Amino acid sequence: MNQGKSIQELKIGESAQLTRTITEKDVEEFARVTGDTNPLHLDQAYAEKTIFKGRIAHGAFSIGLLSNVLGNILPGHGTIYLSHEIKFLAPVRIGDTITARVEVLELNVERNRAKFRTTCINQDGKIVVDGIAWGMPPKKE
Repeated sequence: MNQGKSIQELKIGESAQLTRTITEKDVEEFARVTGDTNPLHLDQAYAEKTIFKGRIAHGAFSIGLLSNVLGNILPGHGTIYLSHEIKFLAPVRIGDTITARVEVLELNVERNRAKFRTTCINQDGKIVVDGIAWGMPPKKE
């Protein structure tokens, strides 16, 4: 397994992303695994009566995409996810294509901490999730 980038290897402004289209199965599996069976995510008739006028994906699903980038791409394997302040700006719907993007904002070499801007952008270029995360990059042996 490849180890991710250490604090010394990261650069301010460096970024990484992944893109995924949200499927019916994704939403159903996320509900099954987490136990979050809110009908807003699973019941079309119910969801149509809400402000969203239809089903939406779990907000935590988008956070999971950002966690995927942090843990597998930038900084990558060995990263410890410390905190995340997030704003949900628009709903994510089944069929949306979401690009989860992480950008290095700040590096604290002494404490081995990195600050990241985290965004999820839909297929229309709209930011649907915006946040700031802190992580501890892996140390090189």
